[in-house]
Amino acid sequence: MTIKDEAKSAMQTSLEHYQEELKNLRTNRPSASMLDGISVEVYGTEMRMKELATVSISDGNQLVISPFDPSNVNAIAKGIERANLGLMPAVDGTIIRVPFPPMSEERRREIAKDAKEKGEKAKITIRDHRRKANDQVKKQKSDGEISEDEQKKNEKLIQELTDEFCKKVDVFFTAKEKDILEV
Repeated sequence: MTIKDEAKSAMQTSLEHYQEELKNLRTNRPSASMLDGISVEVYGTEMRMKELATVSISDGNQLVISPFDPSNVNAIAKGIERANLGLMPAVDGTIIRVPFPPMSEERRREIAKDAKEKGEKAKITIRDHRRKANDQVKKQKSDGEISEDEQKKNEKLIQELTDEFCKKVDVFFTAKEKDILEV
């Protein structure tokens, strides 16, 4: 695997991590995947929501959670409250209903700001991968494995990769920001 391929793979991982973080941010509409990362304490251990229940959307402004094991209903409700998403789950027999109250303008701006900060962190990580790759290329040059022309060419390719991934972060942020700020 070449240095460029390693850098691309590392940058892709950073981008995917950012996408996962964005999924967990609240928008004005409920999303079944937004609860995937929530940890719930059941059977004496921490488990993720998607391992414990199916989540669906009802009426366009409510999540309905159907636990695989109905005895976990209260534990799942407590896990959602602990996640601090501003949601109030209501146990309804063997299911949990989570109504989505509309967010205030101020709250939407806070969440958009959080998404932007996470994007900046993702870009920093991508640039860090660029620096590591460039250091490897410089080491190859100093060890005499590649010529100066190859070094410059490789550094240019790594920079193009960095620019491409930073643009992708911006595209994902812009789309998410539009979702968050939409009333």
